[in-house]
Amino acid sequence: MMAVPGVSTSLNTSISGASMSTVPAHPSAQAMPPELEQTLSMLSAHRSVLGYLLLSRGDPGQVCIIRHSGVVFEGEQGRKYASVIGRIVESVQTGLEEVSGEENDGDHIRFMRIRTKRHEIMISPDERYLLAVLHDPAT
Repeated sequence: MMAVPGVSTSLNTSISGASMSTVPAHPSAQAMPPELEQTLSMLSAHRSVLGYLLLSRGDPGQVCIIRHSGVVFEGEQGRKYASVIGRIVESVQTGLEEVSGEENDGDHIRFMRIRTKRHEIMISPDERYLLAVLHDPAT
């Protein structure tokens, strides 16, 4: 499996290390921690990255786009991706809880990679946020 150098580890640590207190009505009103800003800039600049979505998690099944980059995540297409990513994480977490039972109390998803013929999506979930990066593994 091709990895994007530095992206996987940055994804995994940047979301969990960020402490953002509120989710504003408009993305530009959100002040990001400097380390998260740096990670998002690095992701956007990577040649194989097509874009990223930073999502807030609300009620089950509810996600809200805080910030995004890349034309693939613009407009209605971005909202579709956000909804699907939220459902994927929720479904995998539910499955994990079903198979782990009581002996693995509190086990949570840390990082997911989903590879298709054309793209790879990397998802770093947190209790309140999801960071998803779409990249072209062929570049």
